[in-house]
Amino acid sequence: MYYFVERSVAILKPRQPFLDWINNSFDDLNQEITLESIRIDCNSYLIPEVEEIEDGINFVDEKFADLFALELASWTEDENTWPVELTLKKFWEWFDVEIYPTMVDITNDEPENTLH
Repeated sequence: MYYFVERSVAILKPRQPFLDWINNSFDDLNQEITLESIRIDCNSYLIPEVEEIEDGINFVDEKFADLFALELASWTEDENTWPVELTLKKFWEWFDVEIYPTMVDITNDEPENTLH
């Protein structure tokens, strides 16, 4: 049996400014990093369940600073290499956001908090 999970998903897809930051911050990369490669391997975040995509975007707006920091920290935790100002405007310049309102668990495991 499958279960609807009472969460939605936000996926952050880096844009060119994020790639530029990577290429300007790391001299020891083994291979060239392309925008296509970092947009394929993206982080996804569980957010509160939303019915409308706009509600998910509003939640991302509220949490943009945390999300921005998580994305930067996925490359380096050295905050000295991070951009000086992490603004909402810069967040939207650096990332495309996809919201997926419905999440279904298709594993065979029954959710632990299901009431019988």
